[in-house]
Amino acid sequence: MNRAPEPQIGFVSLGCPKALVDSEQILTRLRAEGYGIAPSYESADLVVVNTCGFIDAAVTESLDAIGEALAANGKVIVTGCLGAKGNTVRDLHPSVLAVTGPHACEDVLMAVHAHLPRPHDPFLDLLPPQGVKLTPRHYAYLKISEGCNHRCTFCIIPHLRGDLVSRPIGDVLREAETLVQAGVRELLVISQDTSAYGVDVRYRTGFWNGRPLRTHLTALAAALGELGVWVRLHYVYPYPHVDDLIPLMAEGQLVPYLDVPLQHASPQILKAMKRPANADDTLARIRRWRELCPDLTLRSTFIVGFPGETDADFAQLLEFLAAAELDRVGCFAYSPVDGAPANALADPVPETVKQERQGRLMALQASISARRLQGKIGRTLTVLVDAHEEGGAIARSSADAPEVDGVVYIENGEELPVGEFAQVRILAADEHDLSAETVENAPPKRKPRRKGGVRTQNQG
Repeated sequence: MNRAPEPQIGFVSLGCPKALVDSEQILTRLRAEGYGIAPSYESADLVVVNTCGFIDAAVTESLDAIGEALAANGKVIVTGCLGAKGNTVRDLHPSVLAVTGPHACEDVLMAVHAHLPRPHDPFLDLLPPQGVKLTPRHYAYLKISEGCNHRCTFCIIPHLRGDLVSRPIGDVLREAETLVQAGVRELLVISQDTSAYGVDVRYRTGFWNGRPLRTHLTALAAALGELGVWVRLHYVYPYPHVDDLIPLMAEGQLVPYLDVPLQHASPQILKAMKRPANADDTLARIRRWRELCPDLTLRSTFIVGFPGETDADFAQLLEFLAAAELDRVGCFAYSPVDGAPANALADPVPETVKQERQGRLMALQASISARRLQGKIGRTLTVLVDAHEEGGAIARSSADAPEVDGVVYIENGEELPVGEFAQVRILAADEHDLSAETVENAPPKRKPRRKGGVRTQNQG
């Protein structure tokens, strides 16, 4: 007897990696219930749009995506951060079938069931153990908590996603094991505040394979380091216990890479942002970290043009960057976010001044990045191959997170398997990328080809 065709779900995922993990969880549940995943609006019986609502540009992109899905398909369910912003979605798109907030998998499933009944046969045997992933097979995001306890004045993430809720450490490690067994070679640890993992449960003891472990970032990182893959940490606030991670990086258990969202260096602006930080202390810690782990790559994001930012404040930020010599930097001109306390602050910075400051900061950072990358020429590095291109391959070193950092062009790498590690020798560098040869067979030296601004990722 022929089975009825699977009902098809179209899916659009926008926003940060945390939202991407939400999308993966929703898709995994839908696939487990027997829904098919449609490749286009036209072939879908219904479309789910996972939105971002952090800054104005993200809101606009999300609303446009909803409108496009409605125009092409007509049946749309909206989830994600924009869904938590009151009636923003329904005011512009009243015909959507349902609207939910972030990390609301059950609510999305209920909405799907109401408008597209689930199949009788869920085909559980067709579901891979790691679930449905939107990343390439060889790397995956591993979300360890939801929400945030900070109340930064420019951010509404706690309003959208709530306070910190840490996942049980055993659950996190079991998911990581499953991903590695499925072929993942790089785990990218994410949350809104990775350093705070376990604070909400007072670092209680959990269990992994019968072994007791504290629900704490250091314990989690050490355990992940035993899995034999790259483990990369994102969104790490510089709490004191972050110092304990550096020896793990020096010993090779973790990728020597820290993504630390510093946001500014002026005490006045940090106070207005409600950010607990001290530029002098941060510089001293960076020096200690690099003494312990010379290969450490530091990435950060900064906001210029925050309300009240003076020329002197901005000069302090440039001085900090020149002294810190961070490897990777993203810079955003301040943009008011609906509902953020910073909107009420006095002395807004003119838009032209914001853009001028952003350009000056990124020009300074480009020179710093180029100088640091020049120091890698002649070295042999381990890289993870992401893709092939004509005559070569595109890979990433331990200094390069996917989507937000640079890449390594391997001119004779067409035979290197995608998703596996390789040894390459660095031949050339610009302010973003490296060119390399495989160690076995060197082609003529060529320069990196991609130009343009540093790729950035919004962190909230």
